[in-house]
Amino acid sequence: MSLLLNQPSKLLCFRRKSVLVRSSPLLSNGLSSSLRQTPPCTIIDAVPCGADLGKLVISNANAVRYTYLEKKVPLELVDNPMLTIGSSHGWIATLSQDDGILRLQDDLNPVASDIEPKRIPLPPLVTLPHCQTQYKNDENCVVAVKFLGPQISFCRPAQRNSEWINVRIANPCFYSSRVMFSEKHDMFCIPGSGGHLIASWDLHTDKHKNPKFQRLRFQNIPKLTKTKREIMDSCYKSEHLVESRTTGETFLVKWYRKAVWRGMSKLSTKALMVFRLDDEGNAVYTKDIGDLCIFLSKSEPFCVSLSSLPGMFFPNNVEYMDADEAGYYDLADSSIVGDLTLMGTGVYIPPQNIDN
Repeated sequence: MSLLLNQPSKLLCFRRKSVLVRSSPLLSNGLSSSLRQTPPCTIIDAVPCGADLGKLVISNANAVRYTYLEKKVPLELVDNPMLTIGSSHGWIATLSQDDGILRLQDDLNPVASDIEPKRIPLPPLVTLPHCQTQYKNDENCVVAVKFLGPQISFCRPAQRNSEWINVRIANPCFYSSRVMFSEKHDMFCIPGSGGHLIASWDLHTDKHKNPKFQRLRFQNIPKLTKTKREIMDSCYKSEHLVESRTTGETFLVKWYRKAVWRGMSKLSTKALMVFRLDDEGNAVYTKDIGDLCIFLSKSEPFCVSLSSLPGMFFPNNVEYMDADEAGYYDLADSSIVGDLTLMGTGVYIPPQNIDN
């Protein structure tokens, strides 16, 4: 799973095994206790309820109205964008302004306990600015931090005297890429800019070695009109790896965004391209991902099968959310429905297991 950092070029991603968590005392308005999982959602706000706490407000992907929960969270986690530097799968990464400690917290997970929130301190980071982080949370808990530039760092916070292991990446095409964890291959992976290379680390064997590289061969690329090609060539481009747990497929998503007003930093989505990857390095362009919906935001992307979650609206779509923008991209006809206004944190939280 992945955490997205609110600050530019920072992303916290982490991986964990499926765990059932108590939810009935916390979910009161729109999340049925009979469901095995919650729908994807985003954090909208927290309604103050005293003692610097607020009751969480979320927007579920299968609902048209906000859901007001009884779960209480520290207001600063919602109100102070500089405190929360990343989020992934219901976890957030915070950097305390008082003690400078980087922590993983589940406070904003809609189904996690607000009585006993989990907070995991990480070793001090020597290189702080502009990082992406991925967390693998099990008995061999691993955190990977990808800095802007030629470095990726790993640590195991559950171990005594844990410290960061720094690995340098020579190829500059990975300097600004986002790290993700592949459950299918049990590896940390980074797509290079342009998407032609994927670097991966198997921590069971490659702790101190250079990454393994896989070169992608793009196929079935559509012919574009001159106007469309010029627009896409002028866009800011980012590449995102995403896996489907239900189908076992891996996708590479290319996201094209363009500045819409001179002198302003807002970006507007102009196109997305989805490629289905195989183990041999073939990247086949597709307009059909079945009943899957891909969620892109400031956290690690994820896939949801709409048949597994009742009430979900848009199959074969990419839902996207980033700074000052949110919308839908229909893969079948390449249509975009979006808005440059954004409510909430700009981060999607994937389905969370709940107790029956």
